[in-house]
Amino acid sequence: MTSPPINTALLVIDVQQGLCEGEHDAFESRQVIARINKVSEKARAAAAAVIFMQHESESGYLEFGTDARQLARGLHVEPTDLRIRKTTPDSFHRTELAEVLERHAVASLEICGMHTEFCVDTTTRRALAFDD
Repeated sequence: MTSPPINTALLVIDVQQGLCEGEHDAFESRQVIARINKVSEKARAAAAAVIFMQHESESGYLEFGTDARQLARGLHVEPTDLRIRKTTPDSFHRTELAEVLERHAVASLEICGMHTEFCVDTTTRRALAFDD
């Protein structure tokens, strides 16, 4: 008997203009974006869901509607990709992410993004807690 296929999603966290340009430009952000584009292309080819998490604040930096909050220039986004807004380092906290993953029957999650020491790390730890 063979195992059923594992439904996978690619979660791309905080690859936004305000974190990839100007004074908050992440180290080697252009190279990171190029690698994310390659990974997301492979994910789409494998029929995996591609989900972009976008951080936002109520005012100032990364405020909703500002250029800084928009997805980074050069990042390839397809109309079938999903976007979810978040306001904390944890992409699951007060968002629809868990419901979206459940709706797509996701059993395997690949995670990448900007500033891995913050939101990527927090989200990864939270995702691992769901595995218990």
